[in-house]
Amino acid sequence: MAVDRKEQIYETATQLFAWRGYNGASVRDIARQLDLQGGSLYSHITTKEELLWTILERAADQFLGVIEPIAWSDLSPAEKLRAAVHAHVGVVASSLEAATVYFHEWKFLTRPRREQFLARRRLYEHAMRAIVSEGVAAGVFRPEIDPTFATLAVLSIVNWLSTWYDPDGPLSPAEIADTFLSLLLNGLLVPEALSEEVPS
Repeated sequence: MAVDRKEQIYETATQLFAWRGYNGASVRDIARQLDLQGGSLYSHITTKEELLWTILERAADQFLGVIEPIAWSDLSPAEKLRAAVHAHVGVVASSLEAATVYFHEWKFLTRPRREQFLARRRLYEHAMRAIVSEGVAAGVFRPEIDPTFATLAVLSIVNWLSTWYDPDGPLSPAEIADTFLSLLLNGLLVPEALSEEVPS
């Protein structure tokens, strides 16, 4: 029962941190949602930051758990990128509130937890950059592409999904991922316009 209650606390904290932000949701708010006294909540947790830390660690586990097997697999670079984007979108769509906390509330961690979290974020970026670098080296992606810049562009597109994704919207996660990939791999210009100068 204690384990179930603790999971309820994490779930409620995730929702409130996503909806109101870490600073906008108090321990008392979390307790109120669970019909608990504020003091009794501390029999299950030590601090509010511990809640944030656990939520972020779990989200990091999810993201790393999908990207690393893809990045170090035997798939072709293009297949890896497709799989990585689909996997990333899948994590965000299936854990929208946790993803929102992951992308926006980590800045409220104190040291050394902030450094530990950012190190895990860098592991994810490293795996995605490895995919892009492999594609450039293999001649699959354009040779003039800077893998670091391209990785930031890919992550910027997929990460902001957490701010606008609607589970009841017209597009499924797979369709959203395919749309992202079309933009990333094909750009906006139609083929016959590729040789023309883009107007300023």
